[in-house]
Amino acid sequence: MAIFELDPVDRIAVAAIGQPGQRQFFLVASGRGRQLTLTCEKSQIQALLVRLNQMMASQGIPAAENARATSGLVPGEPEWQVGEMGLGYHEARRMFVLVASQAAAGRAQGASDSDEVESAGRAQGATHDDDAPSVRFWLSHDQVVAFSKQAETVLTAGRPLCPRCGLPMDPAGHPCPVSNGARPIF
Repeated sequence: MAIFELDPVDRIAVAAIGQPGQRQFFLVASGRGRQLTLTCEKSQIQALLVRLNQMMASQGIPAAENARATSGLVPGEPEWQVGEMGLGYHEARRMFVLVASQAAAGRAQGASDSDEVESAGRAQGATHDDDAPSVRFWLSHDQVVAFSKQAETVLTAGRPLCPRCGLPMDPAGHPCPVSNGARPIF
């Protein structure tokens, strides 16, 4: 398997392009004189943030509440679609390592945030080809805190959530299961 390392990462961010409900998400990082753009799903970023916050808490790193969000990087042409992500902590180096591996060849490209329910199960257990390339992003504590805040800002900039049922609302509203007792089947 081809493994590329950004050690250390200069900057890392999540980017979203498109209108809320139709956005495409990217993981963008720069380091060692190169910028790398990977296409990913919203649910993958959400799962990554949950795990990242758990790991920061276990390492005693303060949450991103009073941290300054870094400005996002502009995504370039994506190298590939992320199939799997892993996160670890290297005790001796006191650095986090984020590993992103390419999705299997048959995997659909360009999932939007409207696909979040369908893709939630794939966020942590996506299929992976053993010959697929991977990239390791090495991040300092400060970079992890800033990335966490910036990614959360991008994720929450989408469609507002219904205060009654918690589902995303389109500008014209949505069929709220709390109001009518059922959700339409598509």
